[in-house]
Amino acid sequence: MEYVLLIVGFVLLIKGADYFVEGASNIAVKLNVSPLLVGLTIVAMGTSSPEATVAILAALEGSPGVVLGNVIGSNIVNITVVVGLTALIAPLTVQSETVRKEIPFALLAALVLMTLMADVALQGLEQNIIGRGDGLIILLFLAVFLYYVFEMARKNRAGSVEAVDSDTGESWLKNILFTLGGLVAIIFGGELVVSNATEIALTLGMSEALVGLTIVAIGTSLPEIMTSITAALKGKGDMAIGNVVGSNIFNIFFVTGAASTVAPIAAESKLFFDGWVMVGLTVLLLIFSRTSFKIGRREGAVLLAAYVAYLVYIIIRN
Repeated sequence: MEYVLLIVGFVLLIKGADYFVEGASNIAVKLNVSPLLVGLTIVAMGTSSPEATVAILAALEGSPGVVLGNVIGSNIVNITVVVGLTALIAPLTVQSETVRKEIPFALLAALVLMTLMADVALQGLEQNIIGRGDGLIILLFLAVFLYYVFEMARKNRAGSVEAVDSDTGESWLKNILFTLGGLVAIIFGGELVVSNATEIALTLGMSEALVGLTIVAIGTSLPEIMTSITAALKGKGDMAIGNVVGSNIFNIFFVTGAASTVAPIAAESKLFFDGWVMVGLTVLLLIFSRTSFKIGRREGAVLLAAYVAYLVYIIIRN
């Protein structure tokens, strides 16, 4: 029965995020906001909402080990699988602003998380814990990021995206209903995923961290995969990149920050390897993005191969 409920949970997560993104993106476009900004904020928040829901519910239900594994695993999946698959289907053009500011901010987020996790190494404590104080610090970084993107929106709003014809655009009411209905589906789906995935994995002898790094991370990253591929096929590669970079930032600053203020999160020592993999992949994304400001099929194949190698390693490690 747990397997059936797990699948139902993933379906609710995916469809909920899909409706949320569609409704919120249509509202943003009606407000004349650029595709990159939509990707960095509305779409990133929407596609990160499964991770946020799973993390907060896991913290509330006494399974905090899933939280960090989910965040780190989802960020790794976003860079390797989401960007890799999307680039294989349609090479991505990366704006200079993204290379100079947004991707470095995602790298900063990864380094902040690694620093706050390292209580044993840096403070000589007996256990690595992200406490409520750390959570508030992380949320302050989120506030700085939000200030940056809204300042960017204020400066670049004029004429950056085509206005939607009011006769053909979705109605405001329909978009609001899509957005709210999507959030409801995400919350219920997250509840089903975190409870049943943990139950199944522990029965199979998997650790909570491995559950978060694999089953939950891949499942909650499906919205990013679908959204980025759709955006790339529609010629909006900047929205696809914005989605991945924004999601990675929100995963760390919002998901970890919110979950750790609900309940302190213990960081398993083995997660440090995965965290440094996340940091290294973010650096690799920055390098790939600087080559002619484009991520082509060759880079996409390299990223996918990196994920396959990483997946094999963590399964053997478990």
